Amino acid sequence: MADLTTTYLGLQLKNPLVASASPLSEKVETVCELEEAGIAALVMYSLFEEQIIHESLELDHYLDYGAESFAEALTYLPQIGRYSIGPESYLQHLSRVKKAVTIPVIGSLNGVSTGGWIDYARKIEDAGADALELNIYYLPFDPKIVSAELEGTYTALVSNVKAKIKIPLAIKISPFFTGMANVCRRLVEAGADGLVLFNRFYQPDFDLEELEIVPNLTLSTSQELRMPLRWISLLYGRVKTDFALTTGIHTAEDVLKAMMAGANVAMLASELLKHGPRRAVEILTNIRQWMDGHDYESIHQMRGSMSAQAMHEPYALRRSNYIKVLNSFKYLP
Repeated sequence: MADLTTTYLGLQLKNPLVASASPLSEKVETVCELEEAGIAALVMYSLFEEQIIHESLELDHYLDYGAESFAEALTYLPQIGRYSIGPESYLQHLSRVKKAVTIPVIGSLNGVSTGGWIDYARKIEDAGADALELNIYYLPFDPKIVSAELEGTYTALVSNVKAKIKIPLAIKISPFFTGMANVCRRLVEAGADGLVLFNRFYQPDFDLEELEIVPNLTLSTSQELRMPLRWISLLYGRVKTDFALTTGIHTAEDVLKAMMAGANVAMLASELLKHGPRRAVEILTNIRQWMDGHDYESIHQMRGSMSAQAMHEPYALRRSNYIKVLNSFKYLP
C-alpha cells in the first residue's frame, strides 16, 4: 500500500490532507470527526487583528475613557459579525481542541500591522498550537503606496511575529504581487518556515434594494486550483521552504496534482463544508487507489515530479504551452 506520510513545518503527518482555516474548527465535535475521517492536521479559524484591537479599546474604555469616546472609537472598526468572539475565548477554544485530538493543530492569526496585537502569537503558542499560520489579508487601495513599501511591511511583520514564538510559522499570502518569487524568498528569509498559496479574497456584493455592501461567500471549485498549482510548481526548489496548496482542493486528483507540483500538504475546506468530514475518507481512498494503480510508492516519491525544476528547459515549455492554449480554442458560430 502506498505511503501517504508527509512533513509540513517540521510536523510529521500521516497524509497530506489538512483542514484549512474555516468554520469547521468552531466545534470540538467537528474537529474530532475530521480526525476520525483521516484529516492529518487542522488550521484553526483565524483570530483577527481587529478583534484584539476591539477588546483593547473596550478595556481602555472601562479604565480611562467616557462612554461617548468609546462608542465613537468602535465605529472605525469593521463589523466582524460571527467572528466577534474575543481573543481570550479563541485561546480557550484552541486549547480545548488541542486536548481533544492527537493531530497537529495550527493556530491562525490574521492581520497586517506591526502593533501590540502580535503578542497573541505567543499566546496562541502557549494555548497549545503546534504551529502558527499568519494570514496577511490586506488590499492596498491607497495609490500612494508603492509595492516595495508594502512588501517591506509584510517582511517586517513576519520578522516581528517570528520573534514572539518558538513554534513553526507559515505565511498565507495572496497571488497579487508583481515579483511573486522575490516576495516569497524574502518572506522565508524573514523567518517563514512555510508558505500557504493562496489567500482567497472574499469579494463583496452590492444590494441594489437596500443600497448596502453585503458579504458574499462563494465556496471554491477545482478550477481555482490552477493558480496555486502553477506557482508552487515554479517556486519548488527555488525557494527553500515548505509549501501548502490551498484553494481548489476538492478531489483526490487535486491533491495528487498539488503533490506533483511540489506541495507538502493540500489544504481544503469548501469540499468538507459541502459534504461533511467523511468526505476525507473517500479522497484518501481514491489517492491510495490511484497511487497503487500507477506504481507510486510514496508521497515523497511523487513530490515535485511535475515542477518546473523537474522539466527540461521549463521556460520554453511554459511558452509552448501558452501558445498551445491560445490556439486550442475554436470559435464555432
